[in-house]
Amino acid sequence: MAEPIRVLLVDDHQVVRRGLRTFLEVQDDIEVVGEAADGAEGVARAEELRPGVVLMDVRMPGMDGIDALRKLRELGNPARVLIVTSFTERRTVVPALRAGAAGYVYKDVDPDALAAAIRSVHAGHILLQPEVADALLTQEGANSGQGRGGSLTEREREVLGLIADGRSNREIARALVLSEKTVKTHVSNILMKLDLADRTQAALWAVRHEASG
Repeated sequence: MAEPIRVLLVDDHQVVRRGLRTFLEVQDDIEVVGEAADGAEGVARAEELRPGVVLMDVRMPGMDGIDALRKLRELGNPARVLIVTSFTERRTVVPALRAGAAGYVYKDVDPDALAAAIRSVHAGHILLQPEVADALLTQEGANSGQGRGGSLTEREREVLGLIADGRSNREIARALVLSEKTVKTHVSNILMKLDLADRTQAALWAVRHEASG
């Protein structure tokens, strides 16, 4: 049996943490390994406990969730971070994605959807809500790579489409019958050609340009 997904809860409201823990602890494949009440404590606990997934609130006293996320990336912590937000706070989602978040969930997320989201990002996927992807890109002004899609090879377009579907490099390699090393090279070429910083931006770019057609 596979090891359970180790999850750290970071939220300044104890009631929220307690509710999340109560639900997640009944999941056979998820283990809550710790809690933190603010960003600074969350970073410290993530370094100590090395969870697979961090469920991070955005608005907290002191160090907020986005600054905590940036600090984790600076430290090279491999935890996948799910930001907790709401559609009305989408201005916070773009900086979170740019800072390296694996995705975001809404504050009123259905419990089963939350568990599915944790499993998804732990597996290496990027969690994008389709109904807000275009709004995020519009707010971001993220037209990086505009008009450069024609410079991609057919294989790179296939890889980009799978990135937009939230596939990990391993899954892309399996789908296209390639080595992971080759997939990494394709991803690097895509980012360079489209002048994008990371695969999250690539996924957003792909969603926007597919929608705009």
